[in-house]
Amino acid sequence: MKRWEIGVISDTHGLVRPEALAALHGVDRIVHAGDIGSADVLGRLEAIAPVSAVRGNNDRGPWAEKLPLTDVVEIGAVSLYVLHDLHELDLEPRAAGFAVVISGHSHQPRLNEKDGVLYLNPGSAGPRRFKLPVSLARLVVEGANVRAQIIPLSGLATPERSSATRDRGGARRGSTRGASPPSVEQSRSPGARAL
Repeated sequence: MKRWEIGVISDTHGLVRPEALAALHGVDRIVHAGDIGSADVLGRLEAIAPVSAVRGNNDRGPWAEKLPLTDVVEIGAVSLYVLHDLHELDLEPRAAGFAVVISGHSHQPRLNEKDGVLYLNPGSAGPRRFKLPVSLARLVVEGANVRAQIIPLSGLATPERSSATRDRGGARRGSTRGASPPSVEQSRSPGARAL
């Protein structure tokens, strides 16, 4: 079974940090959830891996007009739905067959699971906004299984690590530990419908 590593980045606002490039090194694909800032950002990311990107509310100009507002990214047996602002989600992800919804906009890294769908906001990898952390994320896809991890990019205090696994009956088991980036694991049983 192929293992895919996906880099997830958002809200770069024209800044490509060396730490971001290092954290994305070795991924199979990069997903940018908008507020890219310039075509140069996409070019630098494409030097690492193929890029799927959506336009954010601050992306303007001819280069940005070519970008979709939403995108569907197929990774093996898993479908990802990408948009910039989660508040503009206009579909039911589970019913539409999506395992993961990726968004940006808030600059706040977040991983949570709802109704069998992983919601991932990698936070902002661009200029720091207020006291929010600077971060991106990595997804690992194996078959229909998806794991995600937020990766802090600067010497900030790292948020708590929380991990959760879904068993076949949908019950959640989890734990919380300090001093590591948060991660969430979502598993599907082998008999689950391939997305």
